Amino acid sequence: MKKVVLMMVFTLSSILSFGQIKSNEAKLQLVRNATLVIDYAGKKILIDPMLSPKGAIDSWAGIAKNPTVELKMPVEEIVKDVDLVIVTHTHEDHFDKPASLALNKLTELIIQPADKGFFKKEGFINATVLEDEKVWNDIKITRVDGQHGTGEVLKQMGETSGFVLQAKNQPTVYLVGDTVLTENILNVIKKFNPDYIIVNSGGAMLRSFGNIPIILDEDQTMALIGASGKAKIIAVHMDALDHCFTTRTILKNKAEVLQITDDKLIIPEDGEIIKL
Repeated sequence: MKKVVLMMVFTLSSILSFGQIKSNEAKLQLVRNATLVIDYAGKKILIDPMLSPKGAIDSWAGIAKNPTVELKMPVEEIVKDVDLVIVTHTHEDHFDKPASLALNKLTELIIQPADKGFFKKEGFINATVLEDEKVWNDIKITRVDGQHGTGEVLKQMGETSGFVLQAKNQPTVYLVGDTVLTENILNVIKKFNPDYIIVNSGGAMLRSFGNIPIILDEDQTMALIGASGKAKIIAVHMDALDHCFTTRTILKNKAEVLQITDDKLIIPEDGEIIKL
């Protein structure tokens, strides 16, 4: 009997140890559009939560109401045990009312300076405005300015940010955010030499401003890949909004023409988990 008890204790200890090791492994799940869950340095980080059901938001291109697809998992599962929420900017496809309602107002947030008033109004009391960089639970988080379009449309789109995550024994991850390709982004890649670059590649356009992309499209994504060094590219922000004209299929086809392989460019489906 004593041997049986000892064996059970050993087995339980092994299971718990395995769970702790697994929880410290970096992985990413694409929820939908630009909404991501990243397990990083033992923490669950939620990125840009848009949690509205299909068709709850007005059309932005006159094609269909947004989002154009349903979530693959319950909202409760997405927000459960979240340690940190990072919001690149407060456009409705990156932070919507259902997200504000679903998240505990005590949840820690990291936000850009331009959005301080928005989150105060929404009642979040642990929202940290990140000017440059900070260390949060042994994770260094650096904010990077984005450029949400060019010319007249940029004036309408407002400020947006990207973020770089770094931690001991973890891959360096650069979350580019909503931006077109700029010299600043290329400089950030050179500076941080990231292992993974998460790119919003949907080629979103507002036709009232002359069909000018406000985020990376397939051509700009390929240009970024050419300057990405060792990094693997994870392309998201596709097939969920009516004003995004670069689809997964278009991006895959462009990559095939340029002989960019699947181990360099990863295009996850909604709900898919990627080990980093």
